[in-house]
Amino acid sequence: MSLSNYAENAVINALFRNTAFTPPTTLYIALYTSDPTDADTGTEVTGGSYSRQTVTFDAPSQVGGKARIVNSADRTFPTATADWGTVTHFGIRDALTAGNLLGSAALSNQRTVLQNDVLKFLQGELKIDID
Repeated sequence: MSLSNYAENAVINALFRNTAFTPPTTLYIALYTSDPTDADTGTEVTGGSYSRQTVTFDAPSQVGGKARIVNSADRTFPTATADWGTVTHFGIRDALTAGNLLGSAALSNQRTVLQNDVLKFLQGELKIDID
């Protein structure tokens, strides 16, 4: 996962400049039909009953020399009531609407979501590594 410009600045300021950062109390998975980029310029899915879903993560573990966290439970999006397009990326955001992008990654299996489809991430499928 690539941290967003917002998250990179927050981390470096907190660690090296003693600038306070208040982490979000709730995190949300957002779906995108294009790369959100570090600058948060991608196209998030809209309409058709889409809404960001809350996500929680397990404690970090060391995997291949990197700190890794994974989602601690299945996360299911609402049944699409219209076509959402081809979902290519996901992002982790700090608000149900608007807010800040914290990081994003490409999906290993892009998925075209059509009306009546349900998109689900199983426990452990969302992996965030920091090196």
